[in-house]
This record gives sequence, structure tokens and C-alpha cells, in this order.
Amino acid sequence: MLANMASSLIIQKRLTTTVAKAKALRQYVEPLITRSKVDSTHSRRVVFSYLKDKDSSRVLFDEVAERVADRPGGYTRIIKLGNRLGDNAEMCMIELVDFNDVYQQEEKQTKGKTRRSRRGKKKSSTSQTADTSAQAVPAAESSVETSETQVKEESDTAEGETSEEVVELSGEVVVEDSAEDETAQQADASATTEEQAESDDQPQAEDTSSEDDDKKEAKD
Repeated sequence: MLANMASSLIIQKRLTTTVAKAKALRQYVEPLITRSKVDSTHSRRVVFSYLKDKDSSRVLFDEVAERVADRPGGYTRIIKLGNRLGDNAEMCMIELVDFNDVYQQEEKQTKGKTRRSRRGKKKSSTSQTADTSAQAVPAAESSVETSETQVKEESDTAEGETSEEVVELSGEVVVEDSAEDETAQQADASATTEEQAESDDQPQAEDTSSEDDDKKEAKD
């Protein structure tokens, strides 16, 4: 029974059956589709031994093998259709994936959109990073230039302040030296006046002593 179902699936590309039969048919037909990728006499004989039908084996090697050449597996799809009236069996449709043009177009469109959006995002992010880096370079250069000018201005102001301090200090030193000279001159003048006064007082003392001696002799 599975051989007949597999032959009809290969020729018609889809079948409507129960879910249990569809799962069993998937396990039976997918290895045969994988073997049909290698078109050799041995492969054809093995497939014919399972299918027991020349037409289905020919369609499998001529039509199906070309469509599934790039697919690594999962050649069939099961779509559930609901329960069947009478015995309430769960029904489904099993089909070959590569022969459903409607699903293939939708998959291509969705894949194309996602890829384009991702590439656009990547490009936009890279362009933004490039713009920010390009803006950061002149900003860094301007900051370096401003820092250099600030350093130069600070050094100039520091040199001006140090020169003013030196000038002020030199003026104070000169004033202090002149004041010290004046005090030294005053001290020398006072010393000379004291010496003159002492020299003037000594002969008077001698005169008074001689007068006292004369008075004593007169009394005697």
C-alpha cells in the first residue's frame, strides 16, 4: 500500500489522506528521494524495487531529483485539514515541498525582506559610526589646539607675574638698604657727639680739683 501511495505522490506531487498514513508515507518516500539525487543504475534499481512502478521511478529521477538537488532533507510537508465525517479521523494533505509554487513565492519574499532590512540596518549603523568618528577627529584636534593655547597663555601670565614680583622685591630690598644706611649714619653721628662731650667734661673736672687743693692750702 505504501508503494502505491509513494508512486501516486511522486506523480501527482500531493495526496489527501489520514495523518497516520501520511507520517508512514513520509518515512517511506524520503529515503527514496535522497537516493534519486545520485542518478546511477544501482540507484534506479533500488528505487524501482521499492516503488514497483516504472513511471514513478522515471519521474522521480527526471523531475523530482532536479528540484530537490539543493535541499538537504525534509522533502515533504503535512498540512492538517481537520476531522473526517463518519469515523472522525484526522485528515491531512501531504505534498512535495519544492512543487508548491505559492509557498515558495511567500518564502522568497519574506527572506528577501528580512535580508534587505538587516543589510540596511547594518549599513546605516556603519555609516553612523563613520560619521561620528569623522566628527570626533576634528573635535579632538580643536580640543588639542585650545589646550595648547591655554597652556601658552598660562605660561605667559606666569612669566609676567614672576617678573613683577622680582621687580617689587628688588625695590623693597633697595629701600631697606637705604634705611639701614641712614640709621648707621645717625648712630655714627651720635657716637661722635658723645665723644666730644666727654672730652669737654674732663678738663673742667681737673680745674675743680685744682681749686679745691688751693682752698685747702689757704686754710692751712
